[in-house]
Amino acid sequence: MKQTTDTILMVRPSQFRKNEDTAINNYFQTAEDTRDNTQELALTEFNAMAQLLQNSDVRVIIVEDSGQWDTPDSIFPNNVISFHGSKAVLYPMYAENRRLERNLNVLGALQKEGLPYDQIIDYSIYEDQHYYLEGTGVLVLDRINSVAYCSLSPRANPALVDRFCEDLHYKAVVFDALQEVDGDALPIYHTNVMMALGREFVVICLDSIRDSAQRKKVQQALEGSGREIIEISEEQMNHFCGNILELRTKTNVDPLIVMSEQAHKHFTDAQKEKLAAYGELLYTPLYTIEKYGGGSARCMIAEIFHA
Repeated sequence: MKQTTDTILMVRPSQFRKNEDTAINNYFQTAEDTRDNTQELALTEFNAMAQLLQNSDVRVIIVEDSGQWDTPDSIFPNNVISFHGSKAVLYPMYAENRRLERNLNVLGALQKEGLPYDQIIDYSIYEDQHYYLEGTGVLVLDRINSVAYCSLSPRANPALVDRFCEDLHYKAVVFDALQEVDGDALPIYHTNVMMALGREFVVICLDSIRDSAQRKKVQQALEGSGREIIEISEEQMNHFCGNILELRTKTNVDPLIVMSEQAHKHFTDAQKEKLAAYGELLYTPLYTIEKYGGGSARCMIAEIFHA
């Protein structure tokens, strides 16, 4: 199994705003209220990122959010669906309005692009039991070694992590990652804001794993994968340095490491030098999306792996 892909899915938003239903436990959403021009600014950022990736030789399949449903977070499709060879997985979502994103018929759009998925694993039924597992937001996958890293939170139920690993033949590395919020240490809502796995590197905020035994377990698993560990601070994590993604190009030239301009500014020169050894650093302004949505470049990309 390959770790990276040259084909991705993005969803162009139609009514992007601060989602009050997710702000309950997404502390990366820093805006107080949505402004009148938030959708317009987010759309500009989305289009610029999609164009940048297309110009960089990545196949970008864009699904249009028609605005028919109340889907303010549709710009983050990697939480709702993931792709694994011949299988597609649908996930149970914490916020009720995020469940409406399944109405966008992503699978139909991919079939039109010559990418049919006949095997569908649908975990959305667990929403009735208040069990949630928000895709590759909470599951950071080492696809090469079949290891799923997951920080537990209200968006990541341990029983569903086990179910995913059983169905997709992964081994789970589960831990608790916390962030400071008004003096309290609270669960980080998605694992992919505190760590990112490339083919030969991992960016991770080990300081967010407060339990020393858990931190050692995660570090040993990452070292065992042979990847270089690039540590980031909690401050850097809060500026989305952990929310990055390695992609391949269609011509398989140099890998790309995609991030926001904010993340790029907050990496140190030494960290950027380390990352640049593994691929071209590609960055673009995503300030509106980050501020109101609490997610960044990686959250906007659902990687497409097809048999």
